[in-house]
Amino acid sequence: MGTIGLMAKKRTHRTAKRSLAARESRRPKKVPDDRLLGEIRGLIEQTRRGVARAVNSAMVGLYWSIGKRIREDILHQQRAEYGEQIVAALSQQLTTEYGRGFGRRNLFRMMQFAEFFPAEQIVSALSAQLGWSHFVEILSLEDPLKRDFYAEMCRIERWSVRTLRQKIDRMLFERTAVAKKHEESIRADLDALRDEDRLTPDLVFRDPYFLDFLGLTGSYSEKDVEQAILRELEAFILELGTDFAFVARQMRITVDDEDYYLDLLFYHRKLRRLVAIDLKIGKFQAADKGQMELYLRWLEENEMQPGEEPPLGLVLCAGKTEGHVRLLRLEESGIRAAQYLTELPPQDVLERKLHDAIRLARERLARQQEEESAVPALSAPEKPARRKRRKRKTTDN
Repeated sequence: MGTIGLMAKKRTHRTAKRSLAARESRRPKKVPDDRLLGEIRGLIEQTRRGVARAVNSAMVGLYWSIGKRIREDILHQQRAEYGEQIVAALSQQLTTEYGRGFGRRNLFRMMQFAEFFPAEQIVSALSAQLGWSHFVEILSLEDPLKRDFYAEMCRIERWSVRTLRQKIDRMLFERTAVAKKHEESIRADLDALRDEDRLTPDLVFRDPYFLDFLGLTGSYSEKDVEQAILRELEAFILELGTDFAFVARQMRITVDDEDYYLDLLFYHRKLRRLVAIDLKIGKFQAADKGQMELYLRWLEENEMQPGEEPPLGLVLCAGKTEGHVRLLRLEESGIRAAQYLTELPPQDVLERKLHDAIRLARERLARQQEEESAVPALSAPEKPARRKRRKRKTTDN
């Protein structure tokens, strides 16, 4: 290589070194620590979620306003054929100008939305957690109580659309204790949930519980059930309700130097109560009440914290009879008995069974109210008269 070639090679080498040095100077001297990077990522994700919620809430409000306005115009005209024509014309024009989302079917959904949820302040509160896809699922329900139940529970427990659909398919409302009450009582519980974010035990507890995810078939023991629950704890808590928090298993309870072991102990955040769960592989028995009462009173004395409500008990059993539950008056002792199913029956059989249970429970409540109202009350004038007669009799003696 000649002199000129060597000089050119050296210049190229120096240029490469300068370029490399420039790149190195622009590189961060130190990789940011995980804490800083994590905090910045958190800020970005939080802002994105906030923007998404704001957009979602605005869209739900827009759809409600559109539905309300169309309904007002159609109801004012009082002509069904006018309604069909105006919705079709609106759909065509809006789709041309604004694209998808304003089809004929969706406009009718918006009208239905404004009809089923007429209070704007309620829609505003729900839209903070529920998107339009949530409302589409809820609008398909015919019973207004069921619509309100799923809307409020979805808001409280922050269900995804997929979870909401699963809850509806698995008949959550029909399985809750609140479904077996009179309509006025159901409405009162739902109003308390909507206005005060106050859950009642009847909205929390259900019967039966679906434990098909445990994979238990054939014969199994109580220990098998417990171990399967702990193995699938996340799925079990989702079935119980998202506000449940796991506390302990096989908790030792000592009374008069005698040891007892509580199968599972949970805490419900919104109820602010400990929830003791006793597992039974057979039918519910009268002795199960006494055992659970012992657990609850011990927990009340030894584990209950200031500001908490008294503990509740749930006896999960393979079967139960309504006669035992009714005569033992379990709820007066803070106890619930519920069946669990490790294998689900066909959907039509399940629906019939749950609907029959709701019907019988409501009929029983109606008879109880009739019997209570049929008992003649002791009138005010009679009370003093009876006391005077007893007094004279005592004096004569």
